[in-house]
Amino acid sequence: MDATALRALQAPIKERYKADPTTALITLKATGALDDTSIACKVETGRALAVAGLHPATGGSGLELCSGDMLLEALVACAGVTLKAVATALAIPLASGTVTAEGDLDFRGTLGVAKDAPVGFAAIRLTFTVETDAPQEQLDQLLKLTERYCVVYQTIKNGPRVTVRLDRA
Repeated sequence: MDATALRALQAPIKERYKADPTTALITLKATGALDDTSIACKVETGRALAVAGLHPATGGSGLELCSGDMLLEALVACAGVTLKAVATALAIPLASGTVTAEGDLDFRGTLGVAKDAPVGFAAIRLTFTVETDAPQEQLDQLLKLTERYCVVYQTIKNGPRVTVRLDRA
Protein backbone atom coordinates (compact mmCIF):
# COMPACT_ATOMS: atom_id res chain seq x y z
CA MET A 1 0.00 0.00 0.00
CA ASP A 2 1.27 3.47 -0.81
CA ALA A 3 0.40 6.89 0.65
CA THR A 4 -2.32 7.54 -1.95
CA ALA A 5 -4.06 4.23 -1.28
CA LEU A 6 -3.83 4.74 2.49
CA ARG A 7 -5.32 8.23 2.23
CA ALA A 8 -8.11 6.94 -0.03
CA LEU A 9 -8.87 4.16 2.44
CA GLN A 10 -8.95 6.46 5.46
CA ALA A 11 -10.53 9.58 3.94
CA PRO A 12 -14.18 8.51 4.29
CA ILE A 13 -13.54 7.28 7.82
CA LYS A 14 -11.95 10.59 8.80
CA GLU A 15 -14.82 12.53 7.22
CA ARG A 16 -17.39 10.47 9.13
CA TYR A 17 -15.54 11.13 12.39
CA LYS A 18 -15.36 14.87 11.65
CA ALA A 19 -19.06 15.03 10.77
CA ASP A 20 -20.16 12.95 13.75
CA PRO A 21 -17.48 12.64 16.45
CA THR A 22 -19.57 10.11 18.39
CA THR A 23 -18.97 7.53 15.63
CA ALA A 24 -15.27 7.54 16.55
CA LEU A 25 -15.96 6.41 20.12
CA ILE A 26 -15.54 2.65 20.24
CA THR A 27 -15.12 0.36 23.23
CA LEU A 28 -12.67 -2.47 22.74
CA LYS A 29 -13.12 -5.51 24.96
CA ALA A 30 -11.09 -8.47 26.08
CA THR A 31 -12.57 -11.41 27.94
CA GLY A 32 -10.92 -14.22 29.82
CA ALA A 33 -12.10 -17.27 31.73
CA LEU A 34 -10.34 -18.56 34.81
CA ASP A 35 -8.87 -22.00 34.26
CA ASP A 36 -10.52 -24.73 36.36
CA THR A 37 -7.38 -26.80 36.88
CA SER A 38 -4.39 -24.48 37.04
CA ILE A 39 -3.38 -20.92 37.84
CA ALA A 40 -4.17 -19.61 34.37
CA CYS A 41 -6.63 -17.41 32.50
CA LYS A 42 -7.90 -18.24 29.02
CA VAL A 43 -8.11 -15.02 26.99
CA GLU A 44 -10.23 -14.82 23.87
CA THR A 45 -8.21 -12.96 21.24
CA GLY A 46 -10.78 -13.06 18.45
CA ARG A 47 -8.46 -15.27 16.41
CA ALA A 48 -7.40 -17.91 18.91
CA LEU A 49 -7.38 -18.71 22.58
CA ALA A 50 -4.37 -17.42 24.51
CA VAL A 51 -3.69 -19.07 27.84
CA ALA A 52 -1.89 -16.82 30.30
CA GLY A 53 -0.28 -18.17 33.43
CA LEU A 54 2.36 -17.41 36.00
CA HIS A 55 5.80 -16.35 34.79
CA PRO A 56 8.53 -18.83 35.77
CA ALA A 57 9.95 -16.15 38.10
CA THR A 58 6.75 -16.47 40.15
CA GLY A 59 6.46 -20.26 40.03
CA GLY A 60 4.93 -20.78 36.60
CA SER A 61 5.89 -23.58 34.24
CA GLY A 62 6.62 -21.27 31.32
CA LEU A 63 4.13 -23.19 29.17
CA GLU A 64 1.51 -20.43 29.36
CA LEU A 65 1.88 -16.87 28.15
CA CYS A 66 3.04 -14.27 30.64
CA SER A 67 0.75 -11.24 30.82
CA GLY A 68 3.81 -8.97 31.08
CA ASP A 69 5.10 -10.43 27.82
CA MET A 70 1.65 -9.94 26.31
CA LEU A 71 1.72 -6.26 27.29
CA LEU A 72 5.09 -5.81 25.59
CA GLU A 73 3.85 -7.77 22.56
CA ALA A 74 0.82 -5.47 22.31
CA LEU A 75 3.15 -2.47 22.45
CA VAL A 76 5.39 -3.93 19.72
CA ALA A 77 2.39 -4.78 17.54
CA CYS A 78 0.78 -1.35 17.88
CA ALA A 79 4.04 0.56 17.49
CA GLY A 80 5.03 -1.51 14.46
CA VAL A 81 1.69 -1.01 12.71
CA THR A 82 1.73 2.70 13.57
CA LEU A 83 5.30 3.16 12.32
CA LYS A 84 4.44 1.38 9.07
CA ALA A 85 1.28 3.46 8.58
CA VAL A 86 3.12 6.73 9.25
CA ALA A 87 5.99 5.73 6.96
CA THR A 88 3.45 4.90 4.26
CA ALA A 89 1.57 8.18 4.72
CA LEU A 90 4.81 10.19 4.56
CA ALA A 91 6.20 8.08 1.67
CA ILE A 92 9.27 7.13 3.70
CA PRO A 93 10.69 3.97 2.15
CA LEU A 94 11.49 1.22 4.65
CA ALA A 95 13.35 -1.78 3.22
CA SER A 96 12.92 -3.66 6.50
CA GLY A 97 12.55 -3.06 10.18
CA THR A 98 12.16 -4.55 13.63
CA VAL A 99 10.45 -3.36 16.78
CA THR A 100 11.64 -4.45 20.21
CA ALA A 101 10.17 -3.77 23.64
CA GLU A 102 11.98 -4.59 26.86
CA GLY A 103 10.57 -4.11 30.33
CA ASP A 104 12.22 -4.33 33.74
CA LEU A 105 10.33 -6.08 36.54
CA ASP A 106 11.22 -6.75 40.15
CA PHE A 107 9.26 -9.88 40.99
CA ARG A 108 9.68 -9.26 44.73
CA GLY A 109 6.84 -6.75 44.38
CA THR A 110 4.52 -9.17 42.59
CA LEU A 111 5.16 -11.90 45.14
CA GLY A 112 4.85 -9.55 48.13
CA VAL A 113 8.40 -10.31 49.27
CA ALA A 114 9.41 -6.64 49.62
CA LYS A 115 6.88 -3.89 50.26
CA ASP A 116 9.21 -1.29 48.74
CA ALA A 117 9.56 -3.23 45.46
CA PRO A 118 7.16 -1.94 42.79
CA VAL A 119 4.50 -4.16 41.28
CA GLY A 120 4.66 -3.73 37.53
CA PHE A 121 7.23 -2.52 35.07
CA ALA A 122 9.75 -0.02 36.44
CA ALA A 123 10.94 0.84 32.93
CA ILE A 124 10.02 -0.03 29.35
CA ARG A 125 12.27 0.54 26.35
CA LEU A 126 10.82 0.58 22.83
CA THR A 127 13.33 0.39 20.00
CA PHE A 128 12.82 0.60 16.24
CA THR A 129 15.55 -0.56 13.88
CA VAL A 130 14.87 0.34 10.26
CA GLU A 131 16.70 -0.13 7.00
CA THR A 132 16.13 2.99 4.92
CA ASP A 133 17.86 5.64 2.86
CA ALA A 134 15.55 8.36 4.22
CA PRO A 135 17.25 11.45 5.66
CA GLN A 136 17.45 11.85 9.43
CA GLU A 137 14.87 14.67 9.43
CA GLN A 138 12.28 12.27 7.99
CA LEU A 139 13.20 9.59 10.51
CA ASP A 140 12.85 12.10 13.35
CA GLN A 141 9.36 12.98 12.07
CA LEU A 142 8.54 9.27 11.68
CA LEU A 143 9.44 8.59 15.31
CA LYS A 144 7.60 11.68 16.58
CA LEU A 145 4.39 10.77 14.76
CA THR A 146 4.65 7.08 15.68
CA GLU A 147 4.86 8.04 19.35
CA ARG A 148 1.96 10.45 18.94
CA TYR A 149 -0.41 8.01 17.23
CA CYS A 150 0.47 4.64 18.82
CA VAL A 151 -2.51 3.78 21.03
CA VAL A 152 -0.71 1.30 23.29
CA TYR A 153 2.33 3.56 23.75
CA GLN A 154 0.17 6.56 24.62
CA THR A 155 -1.94 4.44 27.00
CA ILE A 156 1.12 3.20 28.87
CA LYS A 157 2.81 6.60 28.86
CA ASN A 158 -0.21 8.59 30.04
CA GLY A 159 -1.75 6.10 32.45
CA PRO A 160 -5.49 6.40 31.84
CA ARG A 161 -8.05 6.23 34.61
CA VAL A 162 -8.66 2.57 35.36
CA THR A 163 -11.49 1.25 37.48
CA VAL A 164 -11.65 -2.21 39.00
CA ARG A 165 -14.59 -4.05 40.49
CA LEU A 166 -15.45 -7.55 41.63
CA ASP A 167 -18.93 -8.85 40.83
CA ARG A 168 -20.52 -11.97 42.26
CA ALA A 169 -21.70 -14.43 39.55
